[in-house]
Amino acid sequence: NYSKHECQPSSYHFLDWNLSWNTTNPDFTQCFQNTVLVWVPCFYLWIFAPIYLIYLRSHGYGYICMSLLNKAKTIVGFLLWIICWLDVFYSLWERSNGSGIPAPVHLISPTILGLTMLLATLLVQYERKKGIQSSGLMLIFWLIALLCATIVFRSKVLHAINQPLTVCVWRYTTFYIYYGLLLVSFILSCLTDQPPLFSQMVKDPHPCPEPGASFLSRITFWWITSMMITGYKRPLEEKDLWSLNPDDCSNRVVPQLVHRWNSECQKAKRFKIIFDPKETTQRESKERQAVAESEILLVKNSKKTIDPSLLKALCLTFGPYFLISCFYKLIQDILMFAGPEILRLLIRFVNDSSAPTWQGYFYTVLLFMCTCAQSLILQKYFHVCFVSGMRLRTAIIGAVYRKALVINSAARRTSTVGEIVNLMSVDAQRFMDLITYINMIWSAPLQVVLALYFLWQNLGPSVLAGVAMMVLMVPINAVIAMKTKTYQVAQMKSKDSRIKIMNELFNGIKVLKLYAWELAFKDKVSQIRESELKVLKKAAYLGGVSTFTWVCAPFLVALSTFAVYVLVDERNVLDAQKAFVSLALFNILRFPLNMLPMVISSMVQASVSLKRFRVFLSHEELQEDNVEHKPHSILIVDGVFSWSRSELPTLKRLNVCIPEKTLVAVVGHVGSGKSSLLSALLGEMDKLEGAVTVKGSVAYVPQQAWIQNSTLKNNIMFGQERREAWYQRVVEACALQPDLEMLPAGDDTEIGEKGVNLSGGQKQRVSLARAVYCDRDTYLLDDPLSAVDAHVGKHIFDRVIGPQGLLKDKTRILVTHGLSYLSQVHLILVMLDGEITEAGSYQQLMAKEGAFAELIRTYAAVEQTDDKGDNGKSPSDSCESNLHHNAKEAKELYKKPKNTEVGKLTEGDKASTGKVKLSTFAAYVKAIGVLLSCLSLLLMFIHHFLSLFSNYWLSKWTDDPTVNGTQPNSQMRLGVYGILGISQGVAVFVYSLSMSIGGILASRSLHQSMLFNVLRSPMSFFERTPSGNLVNRFSKEMDTIDTVIPSILKMFMGSMFNVIGSCLIILIATPLVAVVIPFFGLLYLFVQRFYVATSRQLKRLESVSRSPIYSHFNETLLGTSVIRAFGEQERFISESDQRVDHNQKAYYPSIVANRWLAIRLEFVGNCIVSSAALFAVIARENLSPGIMGLSISYALQLTASLTWLVRMSSDVETNIVAVERVREYSDTEKEAEWRHQAYNPPPRWPTDGNIEFRNFGLRYRPDLDLVIRNVTLKIDGGEKVGIVGRTGAGKSSLTLGLFRIIEAAEGHIFIDGVDIAKVGLHDLRSRVTIIPQDPLLFSGSLRMNLDPFDSYSDEDIWLALELSHLKSFVSSLPDQLSHECSEGGDNLSVGQRQLLCLARALLRKTKILVLDEATAAVDMETDNLIQSTIRSQFEGCTVLTIAHRLNTIMDYTRVLVLEKGEVVEFDSPSSLIGQRGSFYKMAKDSGLA
Repeated sequence: NYSKHECQPSSYHFLDWNLSWNTTNPDFTQCFQNTVLVWVPCFYLWIFAPIYLIYLRSHGYGYICMSLLNKAKTIVGFLLWIICWLDVFYSLWERSNGSGIPAPVHLISPTILGLTMLLATLLVQYERKKGIQSSGLMLIFWLIALLCATIVFRSKVLHAINQPLTVCVWRYTTFYIYYGLLLVSFILSCLTDQPPLFSQMVKDPHPCPEPGASFLSRITFWWITSMMITGYKRPLEEKDLWSLNPDDCSNRVVPQLVHRWNSECQKAKRFKIIFDPKETTQRESKERQAVAESEILLVKNSKKTIDPSLLKALCLTFGPYFLISCFYKLIQDILMFAGPEILRLLIRFVNDSSAPTWQGYFYTVLLFMCTCAQSLILQKYFHVCFVSGMRLRTAIIGAVYRKALVINSAARRTSTVGEIVNLMSVDAQRFMDLITYINMIWSAPLQVVLALYFLWQNLGPSVLAGVAMMVLMVPINAVIAMKTKTYQVAQMKSKDSRIKIMNELFNGIKVLKLYAWELAFKDKVSQIRESELKVLKKAAYLGGVSTFTWVCAPFLVALSTFAVYVLVDERNVLDAQKAFVSLALFNILRFPLNMLPMVISSMVQASVSLKRFRVFLSHEELQEDNVEHKPHSILIVDGVFSWSRSELPTLKRLNVCIPEKTLVAVVGHVGSGKSSLLSALLGEMDKLEGAVTVKGSVAYVPQQAWIQNSTLKNNIMFGQERREAWYQRVVEACALQPDLEMLPAGDDTEIGEKGVNLSGGQKQRVSLARAVYCDRDTYLLDDPLSAVDAHVGKHIFDRVIGPQGLLKDKTRILVTHGLSYLSQVHLILVMLDGEITEAGSYQQLMAKEGAFAELIRTYAAVEQTDDKGDNGKSPSDSCESNLHHNAKEAKELYKKPKNTEVGKLTEGDKASTGKVKLSTFAAYVKAIGVLLSCLSLLLMFIHHFLSLFSNYWLSKWTDDPTVNGTQPNSQMRLGVYGILGISQGVAVFVYSLSMSIGGILASRSLHQSMLFNVLRSPMSFFERTPSGNLVNRFSKEMDTIDTVIPSILKMFMGSMFNVIGSCLIILIATPLVAVVIPFFGLLYLFVQRFYVATSRQLKRLESVSRSPIYSHFNETLLGTSVIRAFGEQERFISESDQRVDHNQKAYYPSIVANRWLAIRLEFVGNCIVSSAALFAVIARENLSPGIMGLSISYALQLTASLTWLVRMSSDVETNIVAVERVREYSDTEKEAEWRHQAYNPPPRWPTDGNIEFRNFGLRYRPDLDLVIRNVTLKIDGGEKVGIVGRTGAGKSSLTLGLFRIIEAAEGHIFIDGVDIAKVGLHDLRSRVTIIPQDPLLFSGSLRMNLDPFDSYSDEDIWLALELSHLKSFVSSLPDQLSHECSEGGDNLSVGQRQLLCLARALLRKTKILVLDEATAAVDMETDNLIQSTIRSQFEGCTVLTIAHRLNTIMDYTRVLVLEKGEVVEFDSPSSLIGQRGSFYKMAKDSGLA
């Protein structure tokens, strides 16, 4: 019997090469079939199942109910198990029947197989319980089992045909049934089960299809196809995006990192204390002196301290998931070498005419399978890397945001807003980029070692020559990388300062325009930009050198190896197999060798970023114990407070006890520490000594109202639920009712960034309404009445703050300059130089005859006027004049029905759709210069032509006939080969330089024109455009144009020429390929267009959803104290997380789309490779081995080039969008000319200062009604005119018309008889001076703030400071005039800033001066000083004053009363009071009549 002898040593061998290989019809021995082919799938499952089970135990996804699919899988599994047992029983039956003893293998194999099938069936059930919808492990198991069984199946069929008599019917029948069931199992395992109960998928309206996709769909990324199809049919929109997978969401990712980082910090703290308890305390006091981050990088801390390791925290958080990628990478690296090996076998096959033809086909199939497996694994690897990168970015942004909410003020000073935003954008991006390549650190050396091993096999010791060349290249590349690194740091520094200036410029654009300072700032920015470009240019030269080494290295390596090989021994013949297999290996070598320096340099970059993160995350936080919340009311005992531990205390010896439900007023001069007192109660200051307790919850109204970019309603409700009746009471009490009626969409009107479309008074009232609505126990009010009109102030005091107001049962601390309210408060604290000098009730202090009583007496008369407490501090730091202006817009609109669209103000970044226009490319080429562009192209062509020709030359050389074992012409061949190589290197060097320099030229011209265009835009443009968008253009988009676009264009051109070259070579070698190339080419183009449509749109959606993250972040940084006071941190954190997730929702599909594309393209490439091999096998009779080697080694590179080409072409499209967005602003509306060539006013104009309005009217937008109409009046030179009216009457709008911030809609204004519409804007604005309502300073020296054009001498400036009562303050500063102001002038009090604005006006000393509520932020005394300075210094000048406090204008020549944009009264104050009109009513309100 045939079966007896299977696997018995005497008869059949385990393997028989004559049966399996050297034959035209191959087959395996029976023994091999019954053992190895049965056992392989079993071993696979038994090895991997335990690991898989452990994984499943810890990762449950829910529970899947029994479904048809599951039942089918289980039944088929049991049937397979039964079949195996039947085989075992049959063998036992044979034995007992004595029909001969069966070989032991017939018992062992079915038993093992049966147990395996049982395991497989149980696994299916366990997976169902754990919610696995489709299993990769099982699919691979069934696939391996099926492949092994297919070989046996073929063999059995052949056996049955050739030797029908020896067939064992039972075993054959069971085998065929087994085979059929295997096929069914395999098909079933390709399908996917229903989602688990209670999974995310069920609840989500837009679930991501990935978790529910089958294993095959996941490894080929088929599941994203539906989105690709949508994107191909029409541009994708927000609503087409899927939700993020739960594992990628902020609320899952960020807490992990924060938790790990905190435990690292704890460890470091413990170490510090163990290490040196004494030293810690000393160092803590000295610590955190403001150190610029760039210096932190250079200064190594000499003391032995252990810093908490952020790297470790990151590794613990993201390491486990990331490790999977290492496993994929390892397999991919090994598969990479299959290509050259198969090439060697193919060349050997072509040379050996006796080899059976099926071997050629076998190699072709093998090549195809290896390349496909490699593609799948590589893409899976990249997917894991990118997802890790994405999670890392989410975690970092979340951690930075959370930290920014808790750092103290000293830390805030060391990290500007610009730097922190850069941490989130640029540095987080660096990490993401690095994660993709970090595995190269171990993978590159592995690839090099493997390649060298195979090369040694091929060429022997002469490989060492090539290795020597490579080793030489490494230090060169390393030096280049290090240099690039230093340039990068320098460029980042310039960029940081440039973005900082841009940020301020946009925040203070109103002031720049009023003062006509745009050019000074343009020069400032351009200067930084030039230094940035200098660095870029140096980097470009380096780039040229590195491209040269990158292109020449592989060639030089090949050249030196072949030269040594040929010259050492003339018996060494360079044949096709040696040359082309070596070339293929050298090509593999090229990648790791060039990647290593890149990876190292990007690791260095990332380490810089890591350090910046670590420094930021280690900043000191506000101490939790600064303030205790206890039941009894407010108490400070022996308090000493400072803004940072390294500075002198700001508040000293404070002892305050405030009973519950009292109203306390805090008064004192500018800078006496009133606001600091509130900050101390909020816990914002460092408590050096003493104790602070505050009762219950706190509400805080800051001096400068902080308004969010959201609707008015949301600003007031501030995250509380809506209580309609209470809301109405609050709005009414805060006097917001009239404003709501005026706003276009009522309380649904969107408020712009920093409240640009509200007036100062409105912002302050909204801020107050927010506090009242939130209904807290304790209210800290920092001068909320300063920015509002007198009568409004009275209303608010009576209805909200005062003894009968809404807050009468709360504890209230009110900082105020309004003396009239003091008689109604329970307790007054008088402050001087950070100490409380007097405290008591109004009566007690008056009786005490101290400084307070004196102050009250001096201003007793005035006091009346000031009933309205209207002298407080400045309104918020936003452009004031809009303020009224929107009120006016509103006025016109409130008659119309409300509709939310009208209430929209800011325009978000819009995602443009469709293809990038050719004009964009044209603009870029024009910016480079057409000549330079053509030159670059020509050089590129020469380089690629030479490269192709040198390889063709090599193939001719290998086909040279050998004479007596030597090749006669080898010296000549070698020489020409060398010359070709060197010349291609030179071409590529010059090309690389010309491209980079071109890129820099383009970058310069695009930035200059954008800067100029933005500065030339009118105010309305800045109100509509969020500053986040503008900053984004100048940072992210410019960065793309600076660094990304030139290198991408280079790579795009390179890969395009590579692809064309490879196709040409393949066509020359095997012309038959011409049949398939067009087909593949079309397929390729289709896939590419299909992909680009989606990818481009996803990239746009991603970049549009990126801006809101930074805008929200910026806004949060400005309002941290308010957010903390109200305890709303959690809400803001979740809002930020939501915005990040929203951004990642567009980013994740774009990663997957890249993988989707790569797999499809590599498949096309693999098909081309296989067809080249196939046709070479078919035509082997008339093919020389040289040409065949050349063709296949090019084909092997083709896949990579193709993928790279599509990647680059889509990258070019997505990145060139930056050019499109930068040019966008060149088409927006512009202001009038800054200087008119045609008309220049006389040099001393205006000489008299006469102003005449003739029928003047203006409107804010063409679609709105007039806010000022038919104003006709004449003001003579030297007159002092007060302008009064309720909030929103058009007072500021009139001044805006005078400065042509808004152009007249009708009528004219004449100054000294000259129509101002004919004068250039700068001529006009530089000859009229304004002291604006919000005193804005720019970061820079005091001197720069007073005189940016350096047109005055130091004496002039000191004189101006003396007249504005700042001389003593400035001379007390250590740096005097070069004292650095911080961003927005935050390190000066609001009153001091207002005085600096006065000093600016005194310096310019023009004939016309406009005061826009300029004294709102100073106390009574200072106000008096200012008024007297103005009277004496501007005696002969025309002064227009917009006044809230009527007492300041009672002695003016005339008063202009405006109502709803029209003039109602215009006469001297005394006669207006006599007329008993509107002015009389106001004066009466103020107690002046």
